[in-house]
Amino acid sequence: MHEPWSPDGPSRVIRGDNLEVIRALPDASFRLVYLDPPFNTGRTQRRQTITTTRNPEGTRGGFKGERYDVVKTTLYRYDDRFEDYWEFLEPRLAEAWRLLDDRGTLYLHLDYREAHYAKVALDALFGRENFLNEIIWAYDYGARTRSRWPAKHDTILVYVKDPARYYFDSESVDREPYMAPGLVTPEKVALGKLPTDVWWHTIVSPTGREKTGYATQKPEGILRRIIQASSAPDDWVLDFFAGSGTTGAVAAALGRRFVLVDENPDAVEVMRARLGEEVVFG
Repeated sequence: MHEPWSPDGPSRVIRGDNLEVIRALPDASFRLVYLDPPFNTGRTQRRQTITTTRNPEGTRGGFKGERYDVVKTTLYRYDDRFEDYWEFLEPRLAEAWRLLDDRGTLYLHLDYREAHYAKVALDALFGRENFLNEIIWAYDYGARTRSRWPAKHDTILVYVKDPARYYFDSESVDREPYMAPGLVTPEKVALGKLPTDVWWHTIVSPTGREKTGYATQKPEGILRRIIQASSAPDDWVLDFFAGSGTTGAVAAALGRRFVLVDENPDAVEVMRARLGEEVVFG
């Protein structure tokens, strides 16, 4: 059994079945819930990181004749196949609604295969009047196809607990460059523009500082925008498909408190290394 979570306590990572864990959390405890569940793609998701070290006797050649050893590190994977995907997800969405406070917001991050089913389910759970946005996160990386338009976006559905009271602070969100700066004043160019519901943002770079090696890691820039807009400093943020812990890393950097849940031991170890000693694990 896990020790009961307290809103007066520190941020926390809990390993366990997320439905069991969140059912033990008290009503209306969180200002923001971000969920990035398995996408039900029908395949095993995996990522293995590779590092190189210079060695005159190494197995790989490089620039100017240098030789390197190649070291494969931990392989992270999970099975993204569900026969009963919505039987799995719907009770967790119902718990998300219960756990949001009256000013709270849910962000549900999915790909094109499931987004339309999720919209119908969330309309029933939250009410259609509580639908706030469909955010499109567009990127330009990965496999190409010539048999259809290449799929290069994810969908993030945004629902609020109370459409008359929800928290939203657009002024705290990092601004972005104008796509046509010549059409606006120099003052506006210098300030930047507020984001719309289409977000152009690269994926986590395979060689960047954010990379943890976890297969489904999302970029900090996406979570930063969500947390800036829909929570205030000291608010509680919940992510019960926590994966690599990006939600917690960004929440901590922005002065929010968080609860992360995942049953994958690889995920918990990645979060332990990423989030530091101030977070309670268990």
